[in-house]
Amino acid sequence: MNFNKINELLNNLNEQLNFLELEEEDTILKSEKSLEIIIGALQQLKSLVTKSNFRSQKQEIFFFKTIKPQFTSKLIFHNSVYKIETKKPFGGDRVVLKYYRNELLKIKRYFDSNIDFYKYYRTGSIYLDYKYFVRGRFDVKLILESFYFEADNTFSTSHDFKVAKILAHDLLEVYLENRLVEVANQKKSPKLKNKKQKKIYWTAPKVSLVELLYALNSAGVFNNGALDLKDLADHFEEVFEIDLGQYRRVFLEIRQRKIQPTKFLDALKDALQKRMNDAED
Repeated sequence: MNFNKINELLNNLNEQLNFLELEEEDTILKSEKSLEIIIGALQQLKSLVTKSNFRSQKQEIFFFKTIKPQFTSKLIFHNSVYKIETKKPFGGDRVVLKYYRNELLKIKRYFDSNIDFYKYYRTGSIYLDYKYFVRGRFDVKLILESFYFEADNTFSTSHDFKVAKILAHDLLEVYLENRLVEVANQKKSPKLKNKKQKKIYWTAPKVSLVELLYALNSAGVFNNGALDLKDLADHFEEVFEIDLGQYRRVFLEIRQRKIQPTKFLDALKDALQKRMNDAED
């Protein structure tokens, strides 16, 4: 079994999911995209396992107890988030808070019904690994919990799914607790709005702000591209307490630059690249 390829696959999966976390703000859409990525990775993982042989039972146990659950737990987690958010009731904060608390209770009920295995796994026990994490040793009562990939006994054991569910529930608990905090803070938002905000000033040249203004408007990053240039300019002037003057004429001058027309945007890119390089060092 080539564990180097498997580790590379896992690293790529984590990298894609982390990038998606930064790129996509809509929770439901993010879950959908995450599921597509994870299913693709699981298919590749399954192909690697079914085409190769484990050198020993110890290696097989390690894969199904430690490696595979890192993939399947992500699938369970994002699938759970998708279901939770698509079924979330429309109502006031109290209704939503109750809904999220009930979801946390479901996790506790699963824990209570699987307490023996929880204790076994959490304490790092190994004396039953040969039964739990070796293929072909199914208990028919446990198969009921399986999903698509668990149907093939060349790629599943009786308890690797339970390990994945434990890991997924760890993530889900954090997610639900964060959602509870967010909803609770929304109730306090009128008070927060009265807090004194620290003023932010635009200290670069006005021409740089105009260049940024046109770039953002051209990319359609506000209101799905429906925000008018004038409205965006007015907002910039209000936020930064600055007078952009005849910004349309300024833009014409920017266009007529012979060298480096996007001077400010290029400088932003260079500054960010330098910061990334410094962080790596």
